[in-house]
Amino acid sequence: MKETESTFLALINQHKAIIHKISKMYMKDLEEQRDLFQEIIMQLWKAYPSFKGKSKFSTWMYRVALNTALIYFKKDNRKVDKSPLDENIDIIDTDESELKEEKLAYLYKAVNELNSVEKALIFLFLENQSHKEIAENLGISEVNARVKLNRTKEKLQFIIKKNGYEF
Repeated sequence: MKETESTFLALINQHKAIIHKISKMYMKDLEEQRDLFQEIIMQLWKAYPSFKGKSKFSTWMYRVALNTALIYFKKDNRKVDKSPLDENIDIIDTDESELKEEKLAYLYKAVNELNSVEKALIFLFLENQSHKEIAENLGISEVNARVKLNRTKEKLQFIIKKNGYEF
């Protein structure tokens, strides 16, 4: 295997949780999540030669992955919804874990009602990205990122209350 390929695969392996989370946030169906995961990997590989190391790999990866998800989501949004979100939740038998999984399922259901940019904002926020990092990843100003994030958090809280989800 070429050095470039092995370096790329090592970086992807190190940060694959990012891709899994984005896939789950943008796609409800497990099969669609896998398809989006593969699409993100493919787009990362295609774009990898343009990565010059001026930012952290994870920052660059967020940007490519989110852009890919946004495009993929727009294409997929034309499809009919095939399955409820909670079918794809793996539950471990402990009470605490079940409660945590239930809360996570509620969050994903609520996030599913957001538009694609709002999903990206919430995802980056949940990844503990600063306003500056969110702005860089989405290609907007830091002030705009802060304002959009606050509005999106308010909208998410409204959705959670409206649907009667308990946290």
